[in-house]
Amino acid sequence: MKRFERKIQHLNSALSLNREFDNGLDDVRFVHRSIPDLSIDEVSINTKIGELNLSSPIFINAMTGGGGERTARINRQLARVAKECQIAMAVGSQMAALKDSDEEHSYRVVREENPDGIVIANLGSEASVDQAKKAVEMIEADAIQIHLNVIQELTMPEGDRNFCGALTRIESVMKALNVPIIIKEVGFGISRETARQLFDIGVSIIDVGGTGGTNFAEIENDRRDQKLLFFNEWGIKTAASIIETSQEPTVSIISSGGLRDSIDVAKSIALGASSAAFAGKFLKTLVSKGEEALMKEIEQLEYHLKFIMTALGAKTIKDLQKAPVVISGNTYHWLHERGIETKTYSNRTING
Repeated sequence: MKRFERKIQHLNSALSLNREFDNGLDDVRFVHRSIPDLSIDEVSINTKIGELNLSSPIFINAMTGGGGERTARINRQLARVAKECQIAMAVGSQMAALKDSDEEHSYRVVREENPDGIVIANLGSEASVDQAKKAVEMIEADAIQIHLNVIQELTMPEGDRNFCGALTRIESVMKALNVPIIIKEVGFGISRETARQLFDIGVSIIDVGGTGGTNFAEIENDRRDQKLLFFNEWGIKTAASIIETSQEPTVSIISSGGLRDSIDVAKSIALGASSAAFAGKFLKTLVSKGEEALMKEIEQLEYHLKFIMTALGAKTIKDLQKAPVVISGNTYHWLHERGIETKTYSNRTING
């Protein structure tokens, strides 16, 4: 099967598979503050991930490209939304365009539509330094995501089976490029051990990509004759993965993996994230309701986030990262078994 045909299959599966997964964030509850002493007009949602300054913690995560005109149209629409809402946007893996220059257009449209916005390139950990440079140049990217998708590749009928040397290649790309590098899981979560490996080679931004959102094992199993169903339930839930990754305190964390609403964004930030990325949810809104509806959805997410921050007395994103939360259920059990103390989250204060 040609790469562009697989891109379209992935897109169709992402839109058609509706099974909901647990991202673990329902196990997190804010400690109510009856006297927040704050006006919503004082709240700022500006944030920073690594060297990137963002006007909002919400951004459009990697989705598509490389599948002909259909993916070009979706990327063009997403770029217009990103421009209007003044949020960052990542493109899908650009390897398709590096293999077939005819597919470059499906990615270049993002920069054409949003010439001054923050645009993030995307390649897998198999990419060479030269390929990473070309991906950045293709869309004049402000940063590049290097995605980790071992489970997807193993489940993919024609996927990779050899994952040797990934860390060395990532380190080489980091040393050669002059834009920030974001390491991104594609839906199976980052553990503290992986975060430590990445930190040790100089990675400063990690997108946890936890379980709870688009399930690429399920998507690839849908394309297989002999199913690897054990991978459908694989991975670390988003809530636990944020905390695992935050054990490296100097790493900027992006929360992704089945985020549903503003309370999920707020909880993600309280657990240690600096921003929150949406993919499947935004794609479904765009395809079913159009650009205007997606713009309104993003504006509402930001506005409701300010409501939550006001209730907590959190004037800034840094304040929200210190808001006390109680962790229970399966997430508490996971963290307890992993030797991570949860009382530090429930007994802190924003002003402390």
